[in-house]
Amino acid sequence: MAKAKVGVSMLYCLGEPFNRMIKRLGTMNTRYIEILDDGTHDLNKTRITQLREAAKSYGLTYSLHAPFADINIGAPAKPMLDASMKRLKQSLANANAIDAKMWVFHPAQRTGIGQFYPDADFKTMCHSVEELYKEAEEYGLNLALENLPNKYWFLMSTPAEFMRLYKETNLPIGITLDLGHANLEAQIQPFINQLADKIVHIHASNNDGTDDQHNGVEDGNIDYRQFAESLKKIGYDKTVVVESMRKVPESIVKLKELLV
Repeated sequence: MAKAKVGVSMLYCLGEPFNRMIKRLGTMNTRYIEILDDGTHDLNKTRITQLREAAKSYGLTYSLHAPFADINIGAPAKPMLDASMKRLKQSLANANAIDAKMWVFHPAQRTGIGQFYPDADFKTMCHSVEELYKEAEEYGLNLALENLPNKYWFLMSTPAEFMRLYKETNLPIGITLDLGHANLEAQIQPFINQLADKIVHIHASNNDGTDDQHNGVEDGNIDYRQFAESLKKIGYDKTVVVESMRKVPESIVKLKELLV
């Protein structure tokens, strides 16, 4: 029976120089690596070449996390929306260039003027998702929309919102189930129970239920043993990516112990 694959996000070294992050790639206890296309690690031709060389040298398989800082696919102002979409489409091209197997992106975020345009952010997000899906199809890329917490003004914090997205777009887009985000809304098990067939990628970290702390997988109130059992019950055989800021090596080892 196929089992889940444990990977790691390079989010934890986003504050380091890109070249130092590149050197870390060959030292990770996994060949499944999630690259951040954001901040000072935004990709360009030189960095894409470095990533391709590292993949070849170390036998790595990449996923790419789309930029999310200052990005809003539900922005009510057209110039801001256009800027977000332009940046995301460039990231799709970058994902294709590094032969990423998955492109992960964030949903819309509510704004201070959203109350004057009821439900417009959701509808705008749906149009944006359709546009990104079409672009991804041209590259042959898989893409997965991540759940984000309502407490940070994001849409897509519950299974019901994803079900609505599927109904309104009729697109077979996968879900990146972020366990830390879901824990803040008490939604981990509801996502697994209701949308197991849509979960194609998982971000693993832990927190105490009050904030998105990106702790190691054993440092918080998420029960990873129960989570591992749930994944086995649904036959999940895709990637679980450690997205912690602390105790990253220990988290990889622990997840391998529980899942592989």
